[in-house]
Amino acid sequence: MQTSRPVQILKDILATLIVIVFMFPIFWWSLSSIKPYTAIFNKDGPVYFDFQPTLQNYEVTLLGKSRIESNLESGGTSGAGGGSSYDSRETILQSIIVAVGSTILTIVLSTLASYALSRLPMRGKQHFLFWILSQRFMPPIAAVIPIMFMFRDMALLDTLTGLIIAHTLINIPIAVLLLKSFLDDVPKEIDEAAMIDGATRLQTFRRIILPMIKGGVAATAVLCFIVSWTEFLLSLYLTTSIRTLPVKISTFVTSTGTEWGFITALGTSAIVPSFIFILLVQRHLVRGLTLGSLKD
Repeated sequence: MQTSRPVQILKDILATLIVIVFMFPIFWWSLSSIKPYTAIFNKDGPVYFDFQPTLQNYEVTLLGKSRIESNLESGGTSGAGGGSSYDSRETILQSIIVAVGSTILTIVLSTLASYALSRLPMRGKQHFLFWILSQRFMPPIAAVIPIMFMFRDMALLDTLTGLIIAHTLINIPIAVLLLKSFLDDVPKEIDEAAMIDGATRLQTFRRIILPMIKGGVAATAVLCFIVSWTEFLLSLYLTTSIRTLPVKISTFVTSTGTEWGFITALGTSAIVPSFIFILLVQRHLVRGLTLGSLKD
């Protein structure tokens, strides 16, 4: 049944309004990152475009310039805190190491696990899949204290290795389910034909099956990267000297005030990689998230 033109126009208008509602906070967040302090806290009401744009917040957080130096150059004040530096370059590097490391480890383990679940006979496979899915239902706060004590005994507290392992643990369930959905779309006859020709199970997986699902692997990797990139609770409890981006942003809330300019600048910078990666693999990502991952 074809939709009439007035109905289609109404749907388009409604969809546009929904997008505007959801995108406005991101727009306001990004706009605030280039506002001077006086425009962010204007006593006469919100300031939309009537201000002189400044990159001062980005210079402090991304280039390591001290807040006092930046204030002197701009001839004004930047916030309520003291004169300490808000340099986030080391934080960004640590976040990249943790996110990339946990993503690689998750993909390696999940591709092997999902291939076994998709191809090999296993008793109670459906129940096992539901058990994997249930791990995503458990709130992280319920597991963070036991993980902290285990990591303490294994000397993994406040280490990049420990944080990579922790992020891998929270990413594996969704990665296994997503990759299994892609593998289920590849006919098993391809495996059988390859093994009849003399290939081993591992060679079949590495040389034939894996290239066929590379789009799904890329989409899963992006999702795992975003989860690790934005994770806050485990990073807060398992580290002290190491600070990922979400933890670093929380330190901008000081006892004398909140540095909203620096928060919005670092937050805007943090969402850029996520947007780029999502745009690159959005087709595979949407397909993986909407497909029935627990189908036979």
